[in-house]
Amino acid sequence: MIHKTWACAILWPRGTVHTTFLVLALIAIASQGLVLVLAFFGPDLPYRIKHAPDRDLASDSFLSLLAVLTDAQVHRGTRIEVLTNGERFYTAQLAAIRAAQRTINLEAYIFHRGKIGDQFVEALAERARSGVKVQLIIDYIGSLSTTKSYFRKITDAGGRVEWYHSLRIDLLPQINNRTHREMLIVDGKVGFVGGAGIADQWYTGLKGHARWRDTAVRLEGPLVPSLQSAFAQNWLRVSGEILTGSDYFSFDPREHADRSSEAATFVVNSTPAAGSTRARILFQTLIASAKERIYINTPYFLPDRSARQAIIEAARDRKLDVKIITPGKHADHALTRNSSRTLYGALLKNGVEIYEYQPSMIHVKALIVDDMWAVVGSTNFDSRSFELNDEVNVAFLDRAVTGRLVEDFHRDLAQSQLITYKEWGKRARFRVYERLESLLAKQE
Repeated sequence: MIHKTWACAILWPRGTVHTTFLVLALIAIASQGLVLVLAFFGPDLPYRIKHAPDRDLASDSFLSLLAVLTDAQVHRGTRIEVLTNGERFYTAQLAAIRAAQRTINLEAYIFHRGKIGDQFVEALAERARSGVKVQLIIDYIGSLSTTKSYFRKITDAGGRVEWYHSLRIDLLPQINNRTHREMLIVDGKVGFVGGAGIADQWYTGLKGHARWRDTAVRLEGPLVPSLQSAFAQNWLRVSGEILTGSDYFSFDPREHADRSSEAATFVVNSTPAAGSTRARILFQTLIASAKERIYINTPYFLPDRSARQAIIEAARDRKLDVKIITPGKHADHALTRNSSRTLYGALLKNGVEIYEYQPSMIHVKALIVDDMWAVVGSTNFDSRSFELNDEVNVAFLDRAVTGRLVEDFHRDLAQSQLITYKEWGKRARFRVYERLESLLAKQE
């Protein structure tokens, strides 16, 4: 968000406040003027599919099409485990770190001080002392409240911590491009991907608020080197070093693949450098190709015009079952929630079902199509993820894994409130205010 990002950059810099830092921060703010004008008032890049692929979604033909469009490599035989909520995915991640023998690569938008952060720092430092190569990429803005000294145990033990796009003069043109990825790769063999960072809101909850609802996946098998490659790209960006060698890319699919599984997976490594993002292409193509149902779970639902039109056509024209779960009263950003609600009307009027999760903040990021395709990762259904951030997602053609995600979706649905068009229409007196808010939504 604008007010948190830049205000924090000025008021809570890492270490002592120097004149140089303040000058850089002010230059950074000024440099965003044109960017913000274009983001708020410029046209969205259209993502139109004139003719949806007339292919069986379970076919190799459709799989190959998605892989080509997203420039991804298809893998079969990867073992996939769905991890629901922090007590499961943090436990699995810490277990993998503590068992590491050669390398640990972690990239995070959010890594905050706290109980779970302390556990990760201790585990990473212990492995570094044992000779494991520990390398972290931490987003400077997403983890702005975390000082470099918090990672001193890791760096003193020989690990490395690099900030992604700090307020350096040479990085100012890219300051609005953040790494929003949340991933962990251990020994080049085990990987984790999801939307959760490392912070207590996913672990115990904060300040009387219930723990956030979220999902991650554990991956073991042929897919993991593709995750390692995604990390390596940004490691080069922050350190100038190309990661090579068997410590990082030692995976032998003949040894580790689950040969009994025909599930297909691929990593979509998304960056805005090309002007459009692979994740956006993946989402649009799957929505346009769905034959039966579309389930979307997103903490920040701000679809652009093309995405809204694709969703409406699926529900209205193709008569698909389209359900969307977003946060309710426990949303962490009221501005985003209110901006999102301005977009409900046309969707609801055309048969899309929108639900707001009630128990706590829901941060799950998943797209499920026809109970066979699923996408899990860091991408929000908003302009920042689709246009400005580095993201990482894993796409699965796997009925068993997708079925597990569908079970979670229906459990979340049972704890959510359906928003009706009539109820939405009663909120007319708030619409002017909400439309003003929506102008700022792209920067959340």
